[in-house]
Amino acid sequence: MGHISVCSELPPLRRVRITAGPEPLPSVAEVVARLRPDGPVHCLRPAVLEATARGFVAAFPGDVLYAVKCNPEPLALRALWRGGVRHFDVASPVEIRLLRRLLPEAALHYMHPVKARSAIAEAYRRHGVRDFALDGFDELAKLRAETGDARDLGLMVRLALPRGSAAVCDMSGKFGAPAVEATALLRAARPLARRLGVTFHVGSQCLEPAAFERALDLTGAVLAGAGVEIDMLDVGGGFPVPYPGMAAPPVGDFLAAIGRGVARLGLPDACRLWCEPGRLLVAAAGSVVVRVLRRRGPELFVTDGMYGSLIDAARLGFRFPARLVRLDGDSRAPEADFVLFGPSCDSGDRMPGPFALPDDVAEGDWIELGQLGSYGSCQRTDFNGFGAARLALVRDGPVDG
Repeated sequence: MGHISVCSELPPLRRVRITAGPEPLPSVAEVVARLRPDGPVHCLRPAVLEATARGFVAAFPGDVLYAVKCNPEPLALRALWRGGVRHFDVASPVEIRLLRRLLPEAALHYMHPVKARSAIAEAYRRHGVRDFALDGFDELAKLRAETGDARDLGLMVRLALPRGSAAVCDMSGKFGAPAVEATALLRAARPLARRLGVTFHVGSQCLEPAAFERALDLTGAVLAGAGVEIDMLDVGGGFPVPYPGMAAPPVGDFLAAIGRGVARLGLPDACRLWCEPGRLLVAAAGSVVVRVLRRRGPELFVTDGMYGSLIDAARLGFRFPARLVRLDGDSRAPEADFVLFGPSCDSGDRMPGPFALPDDVAEGDWIELGQLGSYGSCQRTDFNGFGAARLALVRDGPVDG
């Protein structure tokens, strides 16, 4: 029988109180009935995580590197491992230590292009990390210095993509070497690397499969100019999931586009294909339960917001699927659209939505918001003293969008 207890293995990536039981409870409704929570509760569905991972690992023709930043919860990482994920995209010593403790046999790939010297040294010397991304000659110099000119490195040159992507979060402005510099970097890194590769990122929540083909065509031009063979090609992440009002093409369309683009490159048979999914693997497996503190017409004041799990709803206007959780049965009222306000004193703590809920929603009700397994818990802050949250494992299905 499932229960809720204090979790003794806290991830070092966040400062929140967590409770979780060793076995999932039957449903979110059961969680609400037992806890009657006045603060947010994150609900994680390990079975959904396992199934999603298993399906994507089977479909992708290469190595699947889970992007740990998306959800570093230990229970989620273990579920992904059970689903067949063996490679992890890490971006900091904290993430590396977490994986080495939880899953010591996992293959770790340090795909953050800009790293502290101490982070490189720790990753290489203490944790056995050998694959590193870079996007400049200064980063290559750091890698050589901090590894003692090691010859067992996997070096991944991060290629910059043109601005104006088809992704909700354009990631072309911060990382990546322009084509000319990437060409020179590949030439310089080839004699220094045991394994050499190219990586790029089309942007988070990419809604156009052809974006991968364009990125692969640019990769081909860079490789032709460099005149070197590569051992790995990493197509990054960005695989989308559907949200209310934001349809996402099927994942098969993206895999087909990647297949066409890779085929045009004529890579050596031994070249490994990588990808770095995050949102796609974990979004549906997580949700957050909030309580209504006040209703003011079409506005609901709730117990979580932009400083908690709903930053994407406030900053990017994401709409999450929502459902009312009542202990005395389901509402039969027609649906209406609502705006959410978070619990902080910041007037900007506002999630415009709209979020569709029964029109009789009232103070004291609970609301479950879905598709929050990605970034929903790991970006929490303690602003205004509202950082605490709890975690429960559940067996019911995700919130329908």
